[in-house]
Amino acid sequence: MNHPNVRTDELRPMTPVQVQQTREFVDTLASESQTYWDMVEVGQVLSRELHITPELVILYADAVEDFNPWYEGWRMNTWHIPGESPFGPAIVPPLLVSHFVLSVQFDHTRPFAIGSIHTYHDSEILEPIPVGARVRINARATEKFVKRERRYVRHEITVEDCASGLLYFRETRDILSR
Repeated sequence: MNHPNVRTDELRPMTPVQVQQTREFVDTLASESQTYWDMVEVGQVLSRELHITPELVILYADAVEDFNPWYEGWRMNTWHIPGESPFGPAIVPPLLVSHFVLSVQFDHTRPFAIGSIHTYHDSEILEPIPVGARVRINARATEKFVKRERRYVRHEITVEDCASGLLYFRETRDILSR
């Protein structure tokens, strides 16, 4: 049923300032943004360090509802503790680092890429990451290809320990670009 008298903004509980900010943001997407295909060059490597604190683990595990005592590198009123897992100290939920790959590909120094969709990834967990580790996430654009008349950019991701260079995680991911 179509309601011609209902404006889109009336469907959301937004203040006039929020409505204005949303409209300005949408307008800038078309004028300032590029497609992901245009932003990325094959061979380009983007990298970022991440300190995986107990607080970060708590926030992630709570958000995905993965309450495993292996991840507990904290205790109320004591806070940071070594924790316990079958691997020794507390470990990071296995796919937490995969979540942060997008923070490497789309960071504050580059405009948001409009029309991109994460369509594929294949993750390989090589070693458990201890809570408290500092890791480097590397994303290397390995190819651009067209499949069924759609453009894709493939990345090879690695996550390694900043101090020792130990490789914890590998991932291949494709992003569809308009």
